[in-house]
Amino acid sequence: MTSSADRWAELALHPVRIRILRSVAGARRTTRDLVNALPDVPQATLYRHVAALVAGGLLDVVEERKVRGTVERVYALPAHGAALGPTELADASAEDHARWFTAFVSSLLAEFSRYLSRDRIDLVADGVGYQQVVLHLSDEEFAEFAAELAGVIAPRLANRPGPDRVARLLATVLMPVDPAPGSDSAATTAPPPTAGPVPGPPGDADQS
Repeated sequence: MTSSADRWAELALHPVRIRILRSVAGARRTTRDLVNALPDVPQATLYRHVAALVAGGLLDVVEERKVRGTVERVYALPAHGAALGPTELADASAEDHARWFTAFVSSLLAEFSRYLSRDRIDLVADGVGYQQVVLHLSDEEFAEFAAELAGVIAPRLANRPGPDRVARLLATVLMPVDPAPGSDSAATTAPPPTAGPVPGPPGDADQS
């Protein structure tokens, strides 16, 4: 028997559908917005994936507008979002999480490859950065950090595309890490391990 998590994974973990859901997250997007956000995807292919997401309940049609004799749909994520809920996540196996995380990482690789294929790239001017840092936080401190981070990001998710705005992808990964052998993780004061050509927030650039 196919579980709801399996059905979700089959529907959502497609490279184009991941980009569609990311484009709609936190905002309402018209069909035209999606076409502009994913210019490398043929329109017929894009419409097919949008229709599949709507049929599967991961996208809602929240408005229909008449534009030059045709009907333009406006899409948004459903109230419950497009991600799995706590119950499905708790019931998922390690193999499920490995598969989902692989899809997540693969989508980042694809986005970064699209960035690198531009005629001109300048990581400093473009604000591109990727790094890893280790934060030593109690549960209370972590909850405070998560709330502060959400408070910074959430209001900006509603920003609509504009001529003075650059679409930027911010990807986050949070997980506990094992302390270095022989060290006291609560007292470690050495600089956190970092990776990447320039300082910046954990994530990559160029959101569709």
